[in-house]
Amino acid sequence: MKAIYFEEHGHIGVLRYGEVPEPAVPAGWVKLKVRACALNYLDIFARRGMPGIKVELPGITGGDCAAEIAELGEGVSGWRVGQRVLAYPPHIDWSKGEFDLLGETRNGALAEYCIVRASQLMPIPDNVADEDAASLPCAYGTAYHMMYTRGQVKAGEKVLILGASGGVGNAALLFAKMAGAYVIAAAGSPEKCARLRELGADETIDYTATDFEKYIRETTGSLLRGGGCDVVVNFTGGETWAKSLRCVKRHGRLLTCGGTAGYFPPTDIRYIFTAEMDIKGSTGWSFEEQQAVLDLVASGKLKPVIGGVYPLERGIDAVRALESRDFFGKIIVKP
Repeated sequence: MKAIYFEEHGHIGVLRYGEVPEPAVPAGWVKLKVRACALNYLDIFARRGMPGIKVELPGITGGDCAAEIAELGEGVSGWRVGQRVLAYPPHIDWSKGEFDLLGETRNGALAEYCIVRASQLMPIPDNVADEDAASLPCAYGTAYHMMYTRGQVKAGEKVLILGASGGVGNAALLFAKMAGAYVIAAAGSPEKCARLRELGADETIDYTATDFEKYIRETTGSLLRGGGCDVVVNFTGGETWAKSLRCVKRHGRLLTCGGTAGYFPPTDIRYIFTAEMDIKGSTGWSFEEQQAVLDLVASGKLKPVIGGVYPLERGIDAVRALESRDFFGKIIVKP
C-alpha cells in the first residue's frame, strides 16, 4: 500500500512517500480503507521523536481516520465490510496497563490502510462528509473536553483564545460561542483574524501587530479593578504563558491542553495567587465526547473548518503546511 512514512526520527526531510506492507488484521481488530485523515501536531511530534514515548518504525502518523471497513478480524461482529466509520484514536485499558495511540505509538492513517480494534469504531452518519468526520477526533474532541468538561464555559463569560486559527483553536471558538460566551480570538495575521470574525469571534487580536496582554488590560481594565477575562485558553505555552496569566480576571480560569511553542515557559506566580485563578489542564477526550461532537455535526449544529485537502501523494506538502503554520482550520489528506 502507499503511505507517508519515516524510517528514523528527525525533521521533515525524513518523510517518504512510497510502498509499505499492508497491516495484518489480528482477532478483534478491523482493517480500514482510509477515506480521509486529518493532520495534528502529534504528526510532527511523533516524527521528531518524544522522550519516553516509543514510536513504531517505520513510522506512519495520522491519528484522525474516517474510513470504510475493508476486512473484519476473527471474532468481530456488529460491523460489516464497506461500512463508513470514524476511529477513536486512543486505546486505554487501565486494568491491563494498556495504552496506545493511532498514529503515534502505532502506525496510523496517513496511508491507504490502517488497523484498529473494533471497540474503537463509531459509525459515520450518511449526512456527514469524510473530511468533516476526519476533522473531529483530536482537535474537536480535545476542545470539547477542554471547554465543556474541564472548563465549564458558560453563557456571558468573556473568553480569550490564543492560537485560534488552527484546528483546536477553531473548535474552542465554536464551542465557546455555542455556550453563549463572548470570544476574543488571537491569530497571527489580519487575514486569519478576518476568518475568525467570520466564524463568530466578537473581537480579534493580530498578535504580530498588537501585544495581546496589553490589549486585554487596555480594553477590560486592571486586575484589581475587575479587568481580564473569565477564561483564557492557551495551548501554545512558550513565551505566551506568563502573558496569558496576566489576562485572567480574579477567580477566572486558564485552560491548557498542550504546549506547542514550548513546555517549560517562564511564569509569574504573583498573578496566580493574586487573581485566585484556577489553572485547568485538559488531556484528550473520551469516546462519548467524540460521539457527542459527531452528533453535533450530523445535526447541523457544528461545521468543522477545513483549511485544505491534499491527495496522499502530496501528504508531505500537507505536513509542511502544518509545520509552517501556513493554514487555517484542519488539513486533510485523502488517499
